[in-house]
Amino acid sequence: MPVTSDIVATYRGPGAVMRRLLSGGPREDRALAVLMGACALIFISQWPALSRRAHLEGQELDPLLGGALFAWLFVAPLLLYGLAALSHLAAKLAGGKGTWFGARLALFWSVLASTPLILLNGLVAGFQGPGPALSLVGALWFAVFLWFWIRSLMVAEEGA
Repeated sequence: MPVTSDIVATYRGPGAVMRRLLSGGPREDRALAVLMGACALIFISQWPALSRRAHLEGQELDPLLGGALFAWLFVAPLLLYGLAALSHLAAKLAGGKGTWFGARLALFWSVLASTPLILLNGLVAGFQGPGPALSLVGALWFAVFLWFWIRSLMVAEEGA
């Protein structure tokens, strides 16, 4: 199924999509592609807010974009790999029977599936700036992300 169809299906039922993704077996290339795609979209979502900041503060946009590029495409993937490992260890302590790969895919897919809301958050940050609308969209994204991640991790830790 195409990634966009899987993203829409995740909003209806994250567990079913995670089962389908895990049924393809452990493929680290796929997990890395999901993670890098998510990080690239998050980087793109930062553009409106960075453009607004550059305009309001009289800064050059290029260094801001360069910093965001480094953060989202080089640093964030490493941090997300670490967070996935910690979530797998926590699940193991709670009786989980899944794999390291399953925990990684659960986190990476949850980030990618929530990118439509991250993109909306970026637009609100760029066009309206700080305020109640940005807080509301950010809280909505966080709640949806947590729902996706917890449900996906539960499926991944059911074990094979």
